[in-house]
Amino acid sequence: MDYKKTVVKKQAKVQTSKKTAETRYWKRFKSPIVIKEYASVTSINFSPVSPYDFAVTSSTRVQVYSSKTHQPKKTISRFKDIAYSGSFRQDGKLIVAGDATGLIQMFDGSSRAILRSFRGHELPTQITQFTIDKSNILSASDDKTVRIWDIPTGNNVNLFEEHEDYVRAGVVSQENPNLVISGSYDQTVKLWDMRQPESVMTMNHGAPVESLLIYPNGGAVISSGGPTVKVWDLLSGGRCIHTLSNFQKTVTSMCFDGAASRLVTGSLDQHIKIYDVQDYKVVHSVKYPAPILSVGLSPDDTHLAAGMSNGLLSIRQRQIKASEKALKKQNQDYIKGGTYKYFMRGQSNAPTKDDFVVESTKRQKLRKYDQFIKVFQYANALDEVLKSSFHTPAVVAAVLQELIHRDGLKAAITGRDDVSLEPLMRFLIRNIHHPRYTNLLVDVSEALIDCYTRVFGQSPLIDDLLSRLTVKVKQEIQFQKDLIGTMAALDMLFTKSGSATTVK
Repeated sequence: MDYKKTVVKKQAKVQTSKKTAETRYWKRFKSPIVIKEYASVTSINFSPVSPYDFAVTSSTRVQVYSSKTHQPKKTISRFKDIAYSGSFRQDGKLIVAGDATGLIQMFDGSSRAILRSFRGHELPTQITQFTIDKSNILSASDDKTVRIWDIPTGNNVNLFEEHEDYVRAGVVSQENPNLVISGSYDQTVKLWDMRQPESVMTMNHGAPVESLLIYPNGGAVISSGGPTVKVWDLLSGGRCIHTLSNFQKTVTSMCFDGAASRLVTGSLDQHIKIYDVQDYKVVHSVKYPAPILSVGLSPDDTHLAAGMSNGLLSIRQRQIKASEKALKKQNQDYIKGGTYKYFMRGQSNAPTKDDFVVESTKRQKLRKYDQFIKVFQYANALDEVLKSSFHTPAVVAAVLQELIHRDGLKAAITGRDDVSLEPLMRFLIRNIHHPRYTNLLVDVSEALIDCYTRVFGQSPLIDDLLSRLTVKVKQEIQFQKDLIGTMAALDMLFTKSGSATTVK
């Protein structure tokens, strides 16, 4: 049976705000640029292709901002009413947006010319998005319908009508172009297959759904509505596997980082919070001056944009280090099969929490005092821990506690001369008044006195140390008595003050 190391108890500390690597990473999004738009910024969408410009929808226009200058490159204002959900196609060449009249328009990203107009919705269309195959457009409207439009012909090829209230969220699967997710103010999230007219799955969020995300592999969906965010497992029939309730008000917008390893959420409580999707714990939070209506993070994780209800657009930028660029390029390089790199590709892989790892028995490295305790040399263990190199109260206290548990304290302190007894006596004098160690060191002092009562008076050194220990204990006892008296006097004063206030 392996020897169990002496456990040194860690005492509680007053924790200050500790900066983790994750916090330092997100704090590198510095120098926020704040731009005032004409109205609320309802949508932010980054182009999937470099240089990762982003479309900002506000009032009756969609503006394309440059990721380099942070200034508008193009302004699309061909709307008769409030515009919604300006978003790029996967190649970054086309932009689609809806408006408050229900009209959907598709624009050329370069010339801003209207290429197609899609009519069919009777109320505002607040969700528009290209499908992964680039040939269709998803739209969702306040008229309770979700539609799929064919770009070449401009015809409505799918009409989904099961929602009972405004449809304000929608997303297309990146894995399967036939799958569509929609969220409504009727508090439901529905999964649709373009090859059949009825929904194939319904999930109840419990609040009006404001935003949706689907993981790149298509296995799970994230919905936000009210102050909660929920994660749904599509592979197990739409089971809710996580519920996040870290907000005070409605969560209005969500997005992933470039690797889909972090979830970015914005809320009306003026906070953007970032979650680690491994355990869905908050790793960072940013406070803004107004309620958040839209958030966006660039695919290269260098720009964090937030749109607010008062018309402010905040843009934060992170500078990429040369080492990070080199590492990213190395990870993106394709490893050919049969090469040395191919066979060594998993060498540095770190296991995740869900992995089953075969444990390997490692040889224990014991401290010197643990080595002595292991072979029952208790006196040597006590001498070793009292040396200056280990002379910290927590470690000495742990060894003394271990000796008591092993019924070896008496064996460790008996048979000593004044020179070998001096370090233990000095330790008791220094620390017996400390609340963390008082009970333990009182027991040790009593055991010491029991062992050496008959020989006290024969060594001036030990007699002096014993006198100092006695004085230290008496001072502590007197201090405790004075403290109790002071507390009693304060209680009496507070009681009289309260009774006087009542009489008045």
